[in-house]
Amino acid sequence: MQTFLSDEFFSRLEALAINLRTDLAGFFGGKHRVNTYGQTVEFSDYREYMLGDDIRRIDWNLFSRFEKHFIKLFTDERQMQLQVFFDCSSSMAASPTKAAYATAIGAALGFLSVHNMDKVSFKLIQGNFAQDVAGTIVGKNTFFRAVDQLKKIKYDGEADISEAVANCPNPGNNDGLTVIISDFLTENDWKKAVNYLAFKKRQIMLVQVLSPEEIEPLYSGRVTLMDSEAQGIEDAKNFKIRITRGLQKAYEQALRDHQQEIKTFCRARGADFISISCDTPIEKALFTELLKVGIMS
Repeated sequence: MQTFLSDEFFSRLEALAINLRTDLAGFFGGKHRVNTYGQTVEFSDYREYMLGDDIRRIDWNLFSRFEKHFIKLFTDERQMQLQVFFDCSSSMAASPTKAAYATAIGAALGFLSVHNMDKVSFKLIQGNFAQDVAGTIVGKNTFFRAVDQLKKIKYDGEADISEAVANCPNPGNNDGLTVIISDFLTENDWKKAVNYLAFKKRQIMLVQVLSPEEIEPLYSGRVTLMDSEAQGIEDAKNFKIRITRGLQKAYEQALRDHQQEIKTFCRARGADFISISCDTPIEKALFTELLKVGIMS
């Protein structure tokens, strides 16, 4: 399988960071600044002393001026959890570049997370189950071992995103970002996955990866369309059709409507959505498209 994953690819990412909401509640020891006060050395504010406060935080200079006890408040930084779900259905391998592109986007987000002391997990969706690639990943050594596994992803059959996400153990609760990477060209109800993750107070991002042929098909005349996710199934939805310019325009409009539906649905639930063609240079996708939605900085 084609791959974008190399030492040069990851080295170009080191200047970036993942931006998460400031109201998340992850573990101590990370680099994500949150709205609460914590144990860092960076001063944030004062408040009046209350019974039970640590007396070591009292600012005695302020006491000498105001004859009141004030304690120092410091910023809080947390370790977050990134979960990346990869759609491993047959349609994601419609072109070698599409599969490699989707893997690279997920791996890039994972690298930025471990680079900033966060936890990462990669989930491969096949059928209604999500296989965990390497458990909870902390640190770059473990991350690069997981990347070796990502290079061996097999794409086959269908992917029920909602069932796979709902059946995933330890989805987290208000402690990080869940990314679902798919073409979202499915009849399965992916919306249930977004609703479930929103209920768990996860920050959510959907990344749609499409091939140029899926965005603007170049077929014409009489063709046989085959359902790539149902090969070998007796009632597979394969059929012959005559492609006209009017039919092409109808398809392009249907795709735009579908993307707008995803965008509108995500916006209503506080989730982000981006759609990328896999002929877009990977650096542009990472440094431009993800920057637009505020996930990277």
